[in-house]
Amino acid sequence: MVQERQCQGKGACWTLRLWSAALISMLLLSTCFIASCVEKMWGCCPNHWKSFGSSCYLISTKENFWSTSEQNCVQMGAHLVVINTEAEQNFITQQLNESLSYFLGLSDPQGNGKWQWVDDTPFSQNIRFWHPHEPNLPEERCVSIVYWNPSKWGWNDVFCDSKHNSICEMKKIYL
Repeated sequence: MVQERQCQGKGACWTLRLWSAALISMLLLSTCFIASCVEKMWGCCPNHWKSFGSSCYLISTKENFWSTSEQNCVQMGAHLVVINTEAEQNFITQQLNESLSYFLGLSDPQGNGKWQWVDDTPFSQNIRFWHPHEPNLPEERCVSIVYWNPSKWGWNDVFCDSKHNSICEMKKIYL
């Protein structure tokens, strides 16, 4: 049985209570701070998705048309990949099979050279990884990433009703 100690004087009890309240307050604030940091740092991706930066990527194992590929991504809470940096492009290409091509979330719906990303990210003239002499046909209104020797991985305009594998992208889930 635990015995309760009596405070020796009213001043000692007051000081003990004050220090106890301060300690409890500091512990609560520390817990909130740590929880806040963990929430911002622990980003998760679903099983079989690859993590890079603030996104998760899934490489499809089945060929489909561009619109079907985008619908499949959307059904998983994602969209066809939007490439924003060279580092992102390099990460993605490390995951790919060199004998296959993969749809990106980039298209030119009107065939007038006004390329647009599926998530409405502005198409930057600075972030472009076209193969030499691409895009080359206004009828080819969708984009795939494909490995060509000797130029390695790059973008190629393709017919939207051709079948390719694809890459889905979603934002990480933060805990």
